[in-house]
Amino acid sequence: MGRMPSAERRRQLVDAAIRAMTRDGVARTTTRSICAEAGVSLSVFHYCFESKQALLEAAIETINSNYVARVMSAVEPGATLRETVRGALQTYWDHVTAHPGEHMLTYDLTQYALREPGFEHLARAQYEQYVASAGELVEQVRAVRDLDPRVPVDSIARYLAAAIDGLTLQFLVLGDEKTAATQLDLTADQLVSLIEGKTR
Repeated sequence: MGRMPSAERRRQLVDAAIRAMTRDGVARTTTRSICAEAGVSLSVFHYCFESKQALLEAAIETINSNYVARVMSAVEPGATLRETVRGALQTYWDHVTAHPGEHMLTYDLTQYALREPGFEHLARAQYEQYVASAGELVEQVRAVRDLDPRVPVDSIARYLAAAIDGLTLQFLVLGDEKTAATQLDLTADQLVSLIEGKTR
């Protein structure tokens, strides 16, 4: 392959890693298989990343950033706060139902990081990113609706991250879309009660 900027090579390897890990699982995906998926030599990998650990961290960040960008772009003022919140949740959920393998990968990454010595911090960073992303979403909704939440945004973000994490895993296990929709409705109702406050 021709010469390519290192940042683009990194993105190429990260995208290949996500595809390979989604297909084969984290434990069975090696640096060689990632290079094969990307169509590059092993030397290119070592030029871009110092270790598989660094690549996994980049993959987690990329997956999370893609989710955040998708949901944030969908936050628009609805007729009510409830519609605004529910619409944002649905945008995320549409991706879950369309790409379950990618979401399954996030749980695989967590388990792998917790079990592999030296990788534990990746699992912590992954869930810290979930909370930060949820906080960005709450802030976006708050700004769009011009509200002052009645409880701290950080507390709402931690609740939202935990709720969505559980709902996603439950859906991946049970595959029950009707129940998932009901649970999303309940989550939206709870978020409204937490976000809704005094109008500025």
